[in-house]
Amino acid sequence: MSNYKFKTTNIRGKQYVEVNERIKFFRQEDEYKNWTISTEFTAMDSEMCVCKCVIADPNQRVIATGHAHEERAASHINKTSYVENCETSAIGRALAMMGIGIDTSIASANEVTDAIAKQESDSSLSSSGSVENIMDKAVKFIKTSTDKRKAYDNIVAKYGDQLTDKQKAGLQKFVR
Repeated sequence: MSNYKFKTTNIRGKQYVEVNERIKFFRQEDEYKNWTISTEFTAMDSEMCVCKCVIADPNQRVIATGHAHEERAASHINKTSYVENCETSAIGRALAMMGIGIDTSIASANEVTDAIAKQESDSSLSSSGSVENIMDKAVKFIKTSTDKRKAYDNIVAKYGDQLTDKQKAGLQKFVR
């Protein structure tokens, strides 16, 4: 392997490689010349999708696969891009299975950030009952989150139907 220096993202003291870095490495290395990355959606409807990525050598021998699952309601971004996010995650996982960008973890920075935001949202808001209680906990959750946009997206995905547009706009102020 080359001396390629992967850019990483620090998440809670651990370095993670983003999917775009894995793809750049794969595409520029002579070792992988004429190899293919192909994706297929094995399940998809208006609310969720599952993507499979296959990486094959020039003889079309499968070297690695990766799978990903996304739900449209999982975040604000997923409302319009759950299919794209799913495909990107599957590609990142397949490249990780080849050993590309996995010094500390197979998960990409994007996957780890999403998982942490979802866990934090679920645990800090799960005992919420009233809308006022949800708002209090949502404000605290956004203020203490490292990725305030993801925190907001998770709150709206999970509790948006219980919040007014004015309440959502109020929460949005903490994201800026």
